[in-house]
Amino acid sequence: MAVPKKRTSISKKRIRKNSWKRKGYWAALKAFSLAKSLATGNSKSFFVRQIKIKG
Repeated sequence: MAVPKKRTSISKKRIRKNSWKRKGYWAALKAFSLAKSLATGNSKSFFVRQIKIKG
């Protein structure tokens, strides 16, 4: 028969939640940094084909 597990303490729950949020924050920061470098043309890891406008 199934037995309920012991309750996780609030502090342990908060620590896990914060580390999970921190991972998301750093992923977003990296993505934004990459987007900025692509927009300004300073990217060294991506090669974006430039379209020349005749005018």
